[in-house]
Amino acid sequence: MSDSSDRLPRHVGIIMDGNGRWAMERGLRREHGHSKGADAVRRVVRASRRIGLDALTLFAFSSQNWDRPPREVFHLMHLLRRYLIEERAEILDNGIRLTTVGDIQRLPRMVLRPLTELMEASAHNREMVLCLALSYGGRETIASAARDVARAVARGDIDPESVDAELFGRFLPTSELLPPLDLLIRTSGERRISNFFLWEVAYAELHFSEALWPDFGEPELWNALNDYANRERRFGLTSAQIKAQLEERELPGRPALSGVVADPLVEPGH
Repeated sequence: MSDSSDRLPRHVGIIMDGNGRWAMERGLRREHGHSKGADAVRRVVRASRRIGLDALTLFAFSSQNWDRPPREVFHLMHLLRRYLIEERAEILDNGIRLTTVGDIQRLPRMVLRPLTELMEASAHNREMVLCLALSYGGRETIASAARDVARAVARGDIDPESVDAELFGRFLPTSELLPPLDLLIRTSGERRISNFFLWEVAYAELHFSEALWPDFGEPELWNALNDYANRERRFGLTSAQIKAQLEERELPGRPALSGVVADPLVEPGH
């Protein structure tokens, strides 16, 4: 494949895990780990923009995180507010469009105001989409979509017999905001999805990094991207069918295929 951008995932999601463990291993309070995790967010967003990803979703705060100790929740909200304020200029100057998924109306006003202002200010940017999953839960989102479908059926707008996976997916917030999820990364060595993008992850590639989130940076991101580039994405087909599609792609005048990757990526300069 001639262009390395053909082997990049369009949309990468990251479950940022390990802040508390990072702090505990150093005899520090969990809040210190979250502060260092905010630094990792800056590194990864910059690296993703430089590498050329179309979209990056960060699982920043789950629906279940509201049950954490109030002091920790307050600290997380303060970090989020500081990030939105301090990174505003860089986000706008680099053509990044900020968006969100989740029940953001639960966020305190000190966070909601700079968040909505930055989303509005960056709405026309096209270089990369940065999506923050805030007060987000995969089950909760699917349940909300199911309610919307039920209301549409009750109004007579939709024939219940026409409800299939494609139609249902249109009722999810990600259907309009983001391209399909290609790669899901989880840090800290944990191997679970934790209620994140349960619908969207159906055909995504999964990469589990041993690095705790505060230690995650561009080298670890490249490791995940190279792992992705070595995968054969079949979407229910056989390897022989994928091979035939790749051979057909190479014929003159044939359009490029999307979603199938074969050759590994290498970090520029290496």
